[in-house]
Amino acid sequence: MCGQVGIIFGQKRRRIAEREYLNEVFIRMLLCSEERGPHASGMAWLRTDGDFRLFKRPIRAHRLVRESTFHELMAEMDNQTTILMGHTRWRTRGSEANSRNNHPIRSGIIIGTHNGTIYNANYLFRRLGLPRYAEVDSELLFRLADRFAPDGTIHGRGFRKALRLCRGQMSAVLASMLDPGTITVLKGNKPLSLRYSRKHRAVLYASEPEYIEAALDDLRGWRELEIPPLTMLTIRHEALKEWQSRPFKFVCQERKGTLPEGVKA
Repeated sequence: MCGQVGIIFGQKRRRIAEREYLNEVFIRMLLCSEERGPHASGMAWLRTDGDFRLFKRPIRAHRLVRESTFHELMAEMDNQTTILMGHTRWRTRGSEANSRNNHPIRSGIIIGTHNGTIYNANYLFRRLGLPRYAEVDSELLFRLADRFAPDGTIHGRGFRKALRLCRGQMSAVLASMLDPGTITVLKGNKPLSLRYSRKHRAVLYASEPEYIEAALDDLRGWRELEIPPLTMLTIRHEALKEWQSRPFKFVCQERKGTLPEGVKA
């Protein structure tokens, strides 16, 4: 069990006060998410020019947000920022002492976060000949996305086809550094809630809806997006409210050693 939180930004000339407000909302969501992942925490953002910042530590979120580096990176965000993503990690595979195992994870040109476990990750790394930088199974998702982004843009059809090979649990948020204005959201069989604000031209997301509700001073103007499980969303910075939705499949399995969903003994 891990926690994902973040903000996907649409094009808008936001004043400093609005940017600071949204930054505070992100911090509140990240702190709420600590209960889902006490072993490590991290954040990352991308800009339209491909510039990015990534900061993660093997500490709880309430300690991360006190780090001077965290505040410096938050202060660097501007109206060219396309996404601000955060993660709190519950260690399963790979020690949090090795920062490569913590999220957000960079794999080639992809940066992303994941909640869940891919039980056949080791097998798929070998079968598909994918490079491996960390010990965690989560890296597999981002390596697959990287493979299907030969020109910098994630090719959704190929990526969805590759995801069918995965067995386990997932929800994830990711983006390409060469196409930072396009954000891919995978809502699989792990929880992920989203709310959209026309006023702020932003989408908030979190593993638990309560984290968004606790972070906002007022829910008015933030519309809940009812996204069914096994949905891939493509959200674009230049046309935020015109997101695309596609179904995707993989072998859903709640626990290792149990039968996948839909398989009878």
